[in-house]
Amino acid sequence: MHPARPTPLRGRVFRGRDAVAAGLLTRRQLSSRAWRRLYRGVYADAGLPHDHAVALAGAALLVPSSAAFSGRSAAFLLGAETLVDDGMPVEVTVPEGDRFGPVTGLRIRRSPLPPSSVRTAGRYRCTTPSRTALDIARSEPLPGSVVALDVLLGRGLLTPGELDEAVTALPTGRGCRRARRAAELADERAESPPESVLRVLLRLAGLTPVPQFVVRDADGRFLARVDLAFVAERVAVEYDGAWHGQPGQLARDRRRLNGLVAAGWRVVHVTAADMHRPDTILVTIRAVLAERGDRHA
Repeated sequence: MHPARPTPLRGRVFRGRDAVAAGLLTRRQLSSRAWRRLYRGVYADAGLPHDHAVALAGAALLVPSSAAFSGRSAAFLLGAETLVDDGMPVEVTVPEGDRFGPVTGLRIRRSPLPPSSVRTAGRYRCTTPSRTALDIARSEPLPGSVVALDVLLGRGLLTPGELDEAVTALPTGRGCRRARRAAELADERAESPPESVLRVLLRLAGLTPVPQFVVRDADGRFLARVDLAFVAERVAVEYDGAWHGQPGQLARDRRRLNGLVAAGWRVVHVTAADMHRPDTILVTIRAVLAERGDRHA
């Protein structure tokens, strides 16, 4: 026998008590395979995806009107969807003094929420881009927080100036130094999370590559744009992602590499496997820089 699936509830997220009160389901029917429990008393059509959008829709039925979605959930709502993985807890900030929680599946923070730090995204209240960036930078370790800031900057959700202003205005307190360091390391030119992580690794080691540097030949013609460049030494550091294995890409990569070498550049390639051995990456890059520095001295 098929479980009851009333039309008004198909494709919806709803409170169990509301469905029962409306006579659409019995409490026993709520536990059937037709519905998925998201939180205490909140259900979703089992056919809906297991993603952050559905989790947010369920959380919105629980959180008080004074609260706002924050952290990576706010980033998701603002348009930086890549900063959220499916299964990640929904993040919400509740003003100090409001009684709410704990709720399994929600990450609840208690913090002041002045009107200037809250906006509306679609039908949800969430923190502004500047406040979202600060919350992530204060609470998350490097380099993950820098990756998030890079994405927020790169999507144009806030400017470097707005980020600097927000960090400068931070009062002394928990996470303040961490946020300032993350803001110092952030760069809107980054084009992928692995590239951001690689850049942070180098910066923390005292190296200062230029992101997304355009290399030109002796006549000023465009040759390539490299992920990270040590311009004086003519050393490029490239992260090789999965897309490099796509059909035809190998030939394009070879032509590009030949052009860079002909222009006097040395290219260091870093793969996902290499990222698990950061010390080896640093040793390799330092050795190449030393060699090139001697050559150009």
